Amino acid sequence: MSDKAEQNPYTIRPTSADPAAPAAELSDVEAALAQRWPENKLEPSLDRIAALMDILGSPQRAYPSIHITGTNGKTSTARMVERLLNSFELRTGRYTSPHVESVTERISLDGSPISPELFVETYRDIEPYLRMVDEQQPVALSFFEVLTAMAYAVFADTPVDVAVVEVGMGGSWDATNVIDADVSVIAPISLDHTDKLGNTTGEIAVEKSGIIKPGAIAVVAQQQLDAAQTILKRAVEVDATVAREGMEFGVRHREVAIGGQLVTLRGLGGEDYEDIFLPLHGEHQAQNAAMALAAVEAFFGIGGARAGKLDIDKVRQAFSGVSSPGRLEVVRRSPTILLDAAHNPAGAEATVAAINESFGFTKLVGVIATSGDKDVSGLLSAFEPLLAEVVVTENSTHRRMPVDRLAALAVEIFGEDRVQVEPRLDEAIDAAVTLAEEDGDLGGCGVLVTGSVITVGEARLLLGRK
Repeated sequence: MSDKAEQNPYTIRPTSADPAAPAAELSDVEAALAQRWPENKLEPSLDRIAALMDILGSPQRAYPSIHITGTNGKTSTARMVERLLNSFELRTGRYTSPHVESVTERISLDGSPISPELFVETYRDIEPYLRMVDEQQPVALSFFEVLTAMAYAVFADTPVDVAVVEVGMGGSWDATNVIDADVSVIAPISLDHTDKLGNTTGEIAVEKSGIIKPGAIAVVAQQQLDAAQTILKRAVEVDATVAREGMEFGVRHREVAIGGQLVTLRGLGGEDYEDIFLPLHGEHQAQNAAMALAAVEAFFGIGGARAGKLDIDKVRQAFSGVSSPGRLEVVRRSPTILLDAAHNPAGAEATVAAINESFGFTKLVGVIATSGDKDVSGLLSAFEPLLAEVVVTENSTHRRMPVDRLAALAVEIFGEDRVQVEPRLDEAIDAAVTLAEEDGDLGGCGVLVTGSVITVGEARLLLGRK
C-alpha cells in the first residue's frame, strides 16, 4: 500500500431504514478504516493527529484525562480506573485497544461500548476533515489515528467528566498523546515491539515516559532499574510528581478467593483499603488494581492536596464489578476453557503464575495462535512448563504467524509428541478439548486459548461468549 490510501477510504453507503442497516453501515466504515495504515505500521509523528484535532476544535481538551501506558496490563487497568470513577458518579469515556470482538468496544461511555449507529455517525461527522488532513500531509492518517480522533470527538460531544485513555503503542509518538493528562500511569515495561521502541526496557521507557506532562502526576508500577531511571529522569525534566509502586502505593496483602482474590491496597494517603474483592486472577491483576486506585486517588488530589482516602464502600463496590474480557476468562466448564490474551513472554509468565495459583488443573492443553511480529519463541517457552500439549493454529488477521512456522517453533520447545497442528481455530479448540479429556480427570482438565487478542476474540465468538 502506498503512503496514501490506494482505494477511496471515504465512500460510505447512504443511510437506510432497513433494520440491518446499522450492521451494514458499520461494516462499510470498518472497510474504509482498513484501507488505511494498520496499527503496526507507524510513522513517528504527531503532526497528522494534531492537525486533525485543530480542525475539529481540539475536542481532547474538553475534559480532564488519565493516560495509561506500559507493556502489559493497560486495558485491565483502564477498566478498573473507569469503574472507580463511575462509582463516584463521574461520567467516563474509555479508549482502549485492540478490541476483542467489535471495533466499537474501543470507545466506551460509562463502561459500555458505543453503539454501531454512534460509531458510524462519528465517522461520517469527521470524514470531510480526514480528507483535508490527508491531502495536506505526506502520509495519510492511519487506522489508529482516525479511531483516536473519533474517541476524542465522542467524549467531547457526550460530554464526559473524565477520559480514560490507553496508549496504542509506546507513548511519545502515539496518536493518543495529544492529550495533556492530569494523571499518567506507566504499567510494567518489558520487551515488546523492540523493532519500533528499542531493545532494552530503558530504551522503551524513553518512549513510554513521553506521556508524562509538565506538572502532572505519574503513577508508576515497579520497573526494571533502567526503565525506572528513565521514567524518573523524565519526571524531573517536566516537574511532574511521581507515585511509585512499593513506595507511595501498592498491594499490601492478597489471597486467593472463589472467583478471584481478596486484596488489601495501600493508597497514596498512606492508608489501607482492606477486604477488596477483585474478580480477576493473578498477582498482576492485584498490581493493576493498585495502580488504578492510585491513579484515581491522584485524580482526586489524595496524597497531594488531600489526605485520607476514598470512600471504602464505593471502592469495594467498584472493584467487585470489574471485568476484563479475554484475561483469564472462563468461558466453558467440563472441561474448563480459559481465554487469555497473553501475546508476549512477560504476559505469558503472568498468566502461568496466575493459573498455577488459582486453578487446580491436572491436565491443561493450549490452543495457540500468534502474530508474526512477536517474540513467539519466548512466549512458547513461558507456557511450556504449564501445558501438557499444544494445538497450534492461526487467527484471521493479516499479521498472523503462519501455522507451519508456529508449529516448527513449538516443536523446538515442546517436542514433536506434544504438538498438534490444526489450521482452523474452531477445529483447534475441538482437538484441544479431546486431548484434555484423554487420560485426564474431567474435573481437572482444561484448555487455554491464547497467543493474541485477535485469537481470543475469535474464540469468544466461536464459543458464544457475550
